[in-house]
Amino acid sequence: MNNPVSAETKKGAINALLAYSMWGFAPIYFKLVSEVSATEILMHRVVWAVLILAVIVVAMNKTTQVVSVLRDKAMMQRLFVSATLLAINWFIFIWAVNTDHILDASLGYYINPLFSVFLGIVFLNEKLRKWQAWAVALAFIGVAIQVITLGTLPVISLALAASFGLYGLMRKKMAIDTFVGLLVESLIMLPIAIAYWCYIETPHSNFFNNSMDLNVLLICAGVVTTAPLLCFTAAAKRLSLKALGFFQYVGPSIMFLLATFYYAEPLAAGKLYTFLFIWLALIVFSWDNLRARRK
Repeated sequence: MNNPVSAETKKGAINALLAYSMWGFAPIYFKLVSEVSATEILMHRVVWAVLILAVIVVAMNKTTQVVSVLRDKAMMQRLFVSATLLAINWFIFIWAVNTDHILDASLGYYINPLFSVFLGIVFLNEKLRKWQAWAVALAFIGVAIQVITLGTLPVISLALAASFGLYGLMRKKMAIDTFVGLLVESLIMLPIAIAYWCYIETPHSNFFNNSMDLNVLLICAGVVTTAPLLCFTAAAKRLSLKALGFFQYVGPSIMFLLATFYYAEPLAAGKLYTFLFIWLALIVFSWDNLRARRK
């Protein structure tokens, strides 16, 4: 007889792997539409995500939750801030991919778990364990090496980590369903996206002037947004946070391999040392989390 728990865990692991793999391979999609500006791609991402999320919310019978959130003034104010952070994160990521900075994007999502620890200390009064402090210190050294050797701060990486970390912190403190929250956030962005589409003329704003392939790819921006989220939600229901956290490095690892071996982005020695220190920091961080949970 099959063990139902192990079967559910297996489904959760498959969904987690699919979610983080899709996020990791997302640069391939954005490279396919790189002829379109990052702002315009973001606009399409918002418009088509709203349509797909609306269908999902209706199918899941959660429309009453959406109406309730729309009537909650305090919740809408917080969602306005989280929507702004999400839009910033999406734009930076799209721009980074389309301007050959996938390595920087990868580094940003490697840094994100460590940045979340920092946010927990500052905003949630969480205690920093000894080995967590070492992990944060190693990450700081890694960033400092790039500043010293290359004379540049990894602005893209830090901006991605900060915007996504702050977004995660805000959503953590909101009692709201994942899909309902993302739909309302997308609805907040929608008027600006539609205004951009209607009133700012770009080479690709008129679908009749584009090739069918490009139009299909632009519409798929909504799928790229929602498909990994569907898998992630399915995984989160079946896996512990510890198990789910194991998969979070799949995405940036795929990005790193794509950038280095497929798109041949230059990996300067200073940047490589930064990655090595971040990887070491994440090993220490993960080991400490595992050790703490066992205790």
